[in-house]
Amino acid sequence: MWASNDGNDPVETTNTIGSPRVLLVDDSPSDCLRTCVHLRRHNVLVTAVKFPWQALELLNQEHVVNLVLTVDRILDHMSGYDLLMEVKKSPKLNHLPVVIISDDMIHERVKRCLDGGAKDYIQKPMEYSHVTRILSYI
Repeated sequence: MWASNDGNDPVETTNTIGSPRVLLVDDSPSDCLRTCVHLRRHNVLVTAVKFPWQALELLNQEHVVNLVLTVDRILDHMSGYDLLMEVKKSPKLNHLPVVIISDDMIHERVKRCLDGGAKDYIQKPMEYSHVTRILSYI
């Protein structure tokens, strides 16, 4: 769940052992909270970070996740699309499904992300009904 810190430390929700693990990248505290609440209702463990580069650091440190859920826009010199490209080019990470969430549904941007290997591109704000769809990629 989102915590009121400076955004430099990952924040993790708690749940039961064996639950799916999602790494969420979102700089909006309200959107992050909403997404975490929806995912937790499905017993998902969520690690939330503010910036794509933080997600990449966690993934490279063997942080175990089943899915990456990221915003598409540029946050602190790296976009969600850049994160997608880094995940897909890494032999260690390329098996991970990546889902893009965005308030921008421009056809070219959606196509670019899907062609780049994203499993899905979902319009923000994420709704509870999206969770089953997202979890189907795990």
